[in-house]
Amino acid sequence: MTPRTVMTIGAVALALVVGNGQAVDHWSGQDADRAAAAEPTASATRTADPVPTWRPVSSGALKSVDAVELRAESIVFRSDDHTVTTVSMRDAKHTVSVLNRILGTPARTQTAVGDAGRCVPASTTSTWGGAIRVAALAEPGTAGNRVEVRVLRDHVRSRLGAVIELSGPDGVQVGDDVSDQIDDAPASDRESLGSDDAQAWQLLLQRGWTDDSDHDGDRGTGGHHGTEGDGANGDGANGVSVLTDDSTVTVIGSPMPIRPARGC
Repeated sequence: MTPRTVMTIGAVALALVVGNGQAVDHWSGQDADRAAAAEPTASATRTADPVPTWRPVSSGALKSVDAVELRAESIVFRSDDHTVTTVSMRDAKHTVSVLNRILGTPARTQTAVGDAGRCVPASTTSTWGGAIRVAALAEPGTAGNRVEVRVLRDHVRSRLGAVIELSGPDGVQVGDDVSDQIDDAPASDRESLGSDDAQAWQLLLQRGWTDDSDHDGDRGTGGHHGTEGDGANGDGANGVSVLTDDSTVTVIGSPMPIRPARGC
């Protein structure tokens, strides 16, 4: 073989390797890195989910979850005092996906307007163990939320049978007595829903879904106007609230507006 032939073959081989513009080096583990990078993350091109907060989390980490806290605009999954992952309530797909991975397959129903809570639009409702209910909205709420969440018990069983504690902000759980919180809350953060014979309350635990930049366009859930007022001017407020029977918590929910100025 002549030197000219060797040079020609070498040139062809080099063109086959790098002619498509790809890097020629490939190390063990790169495939796994690329798979992880392909998991849903915040991206300017993902217009369907404008505020996704999801980051990949292993099945092993999710198996360790022993507590779930409902906040005004997110759900926090914990193991002991460690936060395993947090999902945004503006991201229905991954909210339901994480709960499925931890709790197993839910009971699902198609929910008509208002069935899953105050002014909830049409949705697909998933319920795990009769304890936590997530309505994935057919259309985003005007606050920007894509789910409505209701906690109905103080715990739920994981798909492996482990007990997972369910709470709202500051550790408030279904079954707790919140008489002190009701007495201490400003009038704007509590609303009597009962009568002289049967006391019942809605108590706002944590505000959320606000828009400080546009008071004329206050956002609310399911058509409610005003998520950032203090209640004194009739704007109402929004966030995570509890409903009570007397002073005992029966439901924790978010978004759950209090003292809304407008109906559905």
